[in-house]
Amino acid sequence: MRIHTALRLVALVLALALLPRTAMCEVRLPGILSSHMVLQRDRPIHIWGWSNPGEKVSVDFHGVGRDVIGDSLGNWSAFLPPESAGGPFQLTVASSNKIVLDDILIGDVWFASGQSNMEFPLKGWEGAPMKDSAREIASAAQPQIRLLFIPHKAADFPLFNRETAWKVCTPETVADFSAVAYLFGRELNAREHVPIGLIDSTWGGTVVEAWTSLQAISGDAGLMPVFATRAHMMRTEDEVAAILAKEKREDVAAQQAGQPAPKHVWHPGPESWAPAALFNGMVAPLTPYTIKGVIWYQGESNSRQGFAPMYAKLFPAMIADWREHWRQGNFPFLFVQISSYTSVPSENWPIIREAQRRTLSVANTAMAVTIDVGDPDNVHPADKQTVGTRLALAARALAYGENVEYSGPAFRQATPESDAVRVWFDHIANGLVAKGTSLQGFEIAGEDGHFVTATARIDGNTALVSNPQLTAPKCVRYGWSNAPEVNLFNSEGLPASPFTSEDEIPRP
Repeated sequence: MRIHTALRLVALVLALALLPRTAMCEVRLPGILSSHMVLQRDRPIHIWGWSNPGEKVSVDFHGVGRDVIGDSLGNWSAFLPPESAGGPFQLTVASSNKIVLDDILIGDVWFASGQSNMEFPLKGWEGAPMKDSAREIASAAQPQIRLLFIPHKAADFPLFNRETAWKVCTPETVADFSAVAYLFGRELNAREHVPIGLIDSTWGGTVVEAWTSLQAISGDAGLMPVFATRAHMMRTEDEVAAILAKEKREDVAAQQAGQPAPKHVWHPGPESWAPAALFNGMVAPLTPYTIKGVIWYQGESNSRQGFAPMYAKLFPAMIADWREHWRQGNFPFLFVQISSYTSVPSENWPIIREAQRRTLSVANTAMAVTIDVGDPDNVHPADKQTVGTRLALAARALAYGENVEYSGPAFRQATPESDAVRVWFDHIANGLVAKGTSLQGFEIAGEDGHFVTATARIDGNTALVSNPQLTAPKCVRYGWSNAPEVNLFNSEGLPASPFTSEDEIPRP
């Protein structure tokens, strides 16, 4: 028996040795390089993949060619000259085998990421409908828009490849795609008249540290508390099944008693909350692909009282981290400020909004305020059209150089004046507007930092805020609750961001 087995192994080794080299390792491309893709215009075109070590690989893109050699690990990379918007074109990659990709467009590529409100598909979800979903899907035959979906993947180390492929935007392909990303891309395609490529790399209910690389987290001692967050989550993970069973019994008991079901703490999957796990699985494989910029919608899952203050450090660190890995400079990073939702007392949404507002100090960033289109009773607001339009406004200003107002009134400074505080704003357009009879949502505090409801009125291009009980007010804040009632806009109909004038973001 042993002799027979040994002879079979020898025969197998000889057979493999006699196989042509091409059968052992053909030239390959990553999944994100496929037919129907959009390549970034006006930038060097990066094509890369794998082959046998030392093997010659020829790359040809509608008449422009490059020859490269696979390195000792079989990696190869070629850069082709920049191209203007156009297509469709064909890409050929040849070595011992030949790969042909068709229907390639040159245009602008946007990377869309974040948690559930960016993941939210055009067809909506059960219990969270999408506004005008059927009409939007029916009109989504957009051959100049291409879609790339990145499946969920948490990983312990940065991946080089994901199995996926670009698709032409049709009612069938877009229904499960990010609604915000699609509506943003549709607006840009209509206005800029260039092909638009959209990459949907999203995972609902995830935290910002999961989207940040370990290099970035370990490079700043101030980010070490993310591991305390992880420890807090994992300490009861072995009991989750028992906890869920207990909660189900409580739900049944409430139903039998004719009472409302009790609210329970959400239990996210531990793999999607691990620091760097989503960067490794859903961002790293994309960083060799040239992009125009990023759109981002996330923050809700970082809002727990004990951990929300970390967002002010984590979010700008993630932006810097992505820019470093993409190696394209300070590309436009456009993000959505989390909207209005009652949530639960254990979550502090104002701190997250303020951290997002202050992140505007990072170069080439813009924020779409959505406080006016939220749903206090649903964490997934139905109106994604407004979100997409406001992100597109920001892109038109930052990425395309249009002279267009893209932001609502943005807090600049607060100056005490006797028994009032005068608040100054940027981005007022042709003036401030109160939607309704008077301004709502302002609070004021004195030296003790205790905020009370305030009266506010528009005075020229400022707001004058006061409370007769305070004779020496110092600070002012606006929209400081999970689901505030606010009504300050500029003349372009864009809402003011919630803010506090305090030097530091307050801790809960």
